[in-house]
Amino acid sequence: MNVFDNLNPFSPQNKLNRAVARKKLNAITNSGYSHHGASKSKKSLLGWISKGLSPDEDIVENLSTLRERSRDLYMGTPIATGALKTIRTNVVGAGLKLNPRIDYEFLGMTLEQAEEWEKQVEREWKLWANSKECDAARMLTFGQIQSVTMLSVLMSGDVFAMLPVKKRKCSVYDLRVSLIEGDRVADPKMKPELPKGQKLSGGIVTDQYGEALKCYIYPGHPDSRKNTNQKPVSVDMFGKQTGRPNVLHVVSEIERPGQLRCVPLLAPVIESLKQLGRYTEAELMAAVVSGMFTVFIKSESPENPLQSVIPEEERLDDMDESSYELGNGAIIGLDKDESIETANPGRPNTAFDGFVTSICRQIGSALEVPYELLIKHFTASYSASRGALLEAWKMFRMRRQWLVESFCQPIYEEWLAEAIAKGRIAAPGFFNDPTVRAAWSGSEWYGPTQGQLDPLKEANAAKVRVNEEFSTRTREAAELTGEDWDRVHKLRTREENKRREDNTYFGDAVKVAEVMEGEQDA
Repeated sequence: MNVFDNLNPFSPQNKLNRAVARKKLNAITNSGYSHHGASKSKKSLLGWISKGLSPDEDIVENLSTLRERSRDLYMGTPIATGALKTIRTNVVGAGLKLNPRIDYEFLGMTLEQAEEWEKQVEREWKLWANSKECDAARMLTFGQIQSVTMLSVLMSGDVFAMLPVKKRKCSVYDLRVSLIEGDRVADPKMKPELPKGQKLSGGIVTDQYGEALKCYIYPGHPDSRKNTNQKPVSVDMFGKQTGRPNVLHVVSEIERPGQLRCVPLLAPVIESLKQLGRYTEAELMAAVVSGMFTVFIKSESPENPLQSVIPEEERLDDMDESSYELGNGAIIGLDKDESIETANPGRPNTAFDGFVTSICRQIGSALEVPYELLIKHFTASYSASRGALLEAWKMFRMRRQWLVESFCQPIYEEWLAEAIAKGRIAAPGFFNDPTVRAAWSGSEWYGPTQGQLDPLKEANAAKVRVNEEFSTRTREAAELTGEDWDRVHKLRTREENKRREDNTYFGDAVKVAEVMEGEQDA
C-alpha cells in the first residue's frame, strides 16, 4: 500500500476500487505454483477448501470420529475387515518368535558358550511368553497379545501397554502386560495446571522437546454408558527412580513432526469404503428381490389391493400396509380387472464387478495392500502375482519391524532384567554398563513367512543365496518355513540316523544312479 492509500480519501469508493484492482494485479503477477497447484483463480480449484493446521488440530480433534467410523467399517464392511486382518495375519500371525542373538565377542564368550546361553534364555522366555501368566488379565499368551496389539493399532491408530509387576502363586516371573485401548488415554475434563514448557494434548503431557512425560488413563472407555463420572489417572511414562518404562505407546506410523497420536489405517479411505459398502448392499438386495419378484400385478380396481403372497402365519410385518413380503417361487392368483405386467430388474448388474474392482484397486493402493491380496484373488500370471506379494511384504516387514522395536523388544528387555535379577539367567555386568546390557539384550524376531507361489523356485533361490554366502541357513529356514534351523538340523540328523539303522536310507544309491546315468549320456 502506497502513501496515497494511507491518506483519508475524498472518495472511499475509489479507495475500494484501487484495493480490488491491486488484489487482481497481485493474482496476475504472482508466479510459480500460483498458476498451478496453488492457483486461486482456476475454476477447477475454486471449490477446493484447505487449511494448514498443526498435527494436534488436524488429528487429535478428529480422532474420536475417525476411530468410531473405522470400527464401524471393520464390523460391517467385508473389504475393511479383510484388509486389517490380512495385515495382522501376515505381520504377526500366531505371534513373533524370539531368537536371542547376543554380541558374544564383545562379552568375551566363545560361540559354544553363546549358543548355550541363548538356548537357556529361549527356554526361560517360553516359560513366560507361552503361558497366560504374562497377561495381566490372564486371558492371552504373549503371541495373542501381539495379535490384539497389531489389530488395535490398525483399527484405532495406536494402543498403550502398561507393564505392571504383579506377583502370583506358582508364577516364576512377576512382569505382566496390560493393553489399554487408545480411547482411554484422553485429556481430563478439568485441564490440570502444567509447569512452563509442558503441553497436554491427546491425553499425553510432553515437554518443550516433545518427549512424552506422562499420560492420563481413564479406568474405562470415556464414552461408555456403564462408566460415568470417571476420573483419569496420571501415569508417568518412565519410572522416576529406575527409568524403566511404565507405559509403552505403540503407534501405527508417525507422519508429521510433533505428532503425538495416530489415525486409524482406514482413515484416508473411510468415505470410499462406506460408499462401496452401500453400493454392494444395494446391489445385493436388488439381486435378492429380482430373484423373488418377476412380475407386477396391474389392477383396474383400487378397492381390492394386492394381498401378500406369504402365508399369514409366516408374515413378519403384516401390520405395515405400505410393505409387501416376497417369497421364493410364489404364485399370485389374479382377481377380476387384474393383469400381469412383466418387469426386468436387470440384475445381476454386469458392471458391478468392474466398478468394484476399480475402487478396490484404489483402496488397496492407499493401504499398501495389492488388489490381489486385498480380495484374495490370484488369477494373473506367476510374475504378476509374485510382484504383488513382494510389494505387500515390503509393508509387512516394515510394520513387523516397528512392532518389534516399540512393543516386543522393550518387553523382552524388561523380562530379561527380571530373569537376571532373580538369578535364573547369568549375565555379568548387565546392570552396571548400558553397553553390556545392550550386548546381552540382542535378539531377532521371526514371524509368518512370505509364502511361496512356486516352492521349487523359492527353494533353489535360497540354496543359491546360502552357497554364495549372501545369506545363512538360519535366516533362510526362518523366512521359508518359519522354523529354527538348529532345531530342524537336529531333527534331520536324527531322522537320517534312524533311516540308516533301519536300512531305509537310499541317498547314496540315488547319487550312484545319477553318476551312472551321466556316464551313459557321455
